[in-house]
Amino acid sequence: MEKKRILVVTQHFWPETFRINDVVEGFLADGLEVDVLCGLPNYPKGEWFEGYHYTGPRRQNWKGAHIYRAGEIPRKGNTGLRIFLNYVSWPFFALFNLHRLPGGYDAILCYNTSPVLMDLPAIVYAKLHHIPHTNYVLDLWPENLYSVLPVKNRFLRAVALKVSDWHYRRADKLIAMSDGLKDKLLRRTGKPAERIAVIPQYCEDFYAHPLPDPELEARFAGRFNLVFAGNFSPAQSLDTLIRAAAAAHSLPGGESLHLLLVGDGMSRQELEALTDQLDARSFITFWGSVPPTEIPRFSHLAGALAVSLSDSPDLGLTVPAKVASCLAAGKPVLGSLNGEGARALTEAGSGPVCPACDTESLAQAILQLCRSDAAQREAWGRNARAYYESHYRRSELLRRLEAFILE
Repeated sequence: MEKKRILVVTQHFWPETFRINDVVEGFLADGLEVDVLCGLPNYPKGEWFEGYHYTGPRRQNWKGAHIYRAGEIPRKGNTGLRIFLNYVSWPFFALFNLHRLPGGYDAILCYNTSPVLMDLPAIVYAKLHHIPHTNYVLDLWPENLYSVLPVKNRFLRAVALKVSDWHYRRADKLIAMSDGLKDKLLRRTGKPAERIAVIPQYCEDFYAHPLPDPELEARFAGRFNLVFAGNFSPAQSLDTLIRAAAAAHSLPGGESLHLLLVGDGMSRQELEALTDQLDARSFITFWGSVPPTEIPRFSHLAGALAVSLSDSPDLGLTVPAKVASCLAAGKPVLGSLNGEGARALTEAGSGPVCPACDTESLAQAILQLCRSDAAQREAWGRNARAYYESHYRRSELLRRLEAFILE
């Protein structure tokens, strides 16, 4: 039987560390042929990765996938203007690269992180060649835009809403990460319910296997290590986490707290300045970015893992991918978020959960973790792993994703 062929459209792809890399690996392992239309790697710092520049390379092979890269304006400095230029430049340049694609696709999948505009090349190619096109809505726009760029002008916000809804309506099918997001997309697009599937983001299997690192553990021994690993952007509201950690550390029972922040992003400079302002360098460490496969080193030493989001109501419509990867580690999970993510962590019984951006509640939740005994922490960890096994297993969610795209 002839193999099915899928075109994946996404601005961010290997060597950038996005989950679509693993999705493509899964497609290939299941016998699908995959082409990827993507950008040139510069996320999150906005600097070209080693070996890349605006001029290319524009064509690569990765683990059997054929990669076609279109140009973009890098988000260097992560200023509002540079982020905006990055958002609009890639879909524009990608349109002029559609002719390079070999064709013969059975389906198109847009892995739609921000911006919603990255679906435009998929829409155009699908219409020109009469190919079914699915948009996996990972960041709901324009709401997610406002968590990064504070757009206040009512006219501009109305334009952003119309542009976003135009993109969602043009897809043949949509994938939402939660029932709440599906309901919102149904209202905004008017699509039949069967055209929108609810498929949560899974996490890669390696997150379920924490890795002992004696040297790392010796460095932070004797402390209660609360670990956050991921992107530093306003959407994560890490300033709340830092303020809450400082408050908890000053109270009885919190003296052993150590907050370890692993990652990088547009908010890092501000977060480090806040840490200095709070005189908290003795118990807050910025580690920097590591490859995703190294995150289990930090999960192994963690007394608990943290998930944090801002209080935007529309961020609450999705379950962050981080929820799955933290639960997979089998450690207590501290949640500072609203909506579907908070519901999932509460249902899992994996640790304290408090409202987003509530510094006082988060400080008390951190103290609860610090003061808990080994038996309580082990129970939280067991609950976390059990919930991951039943809700976020890669093999099952990948099977559902393939079936919906190709049906």
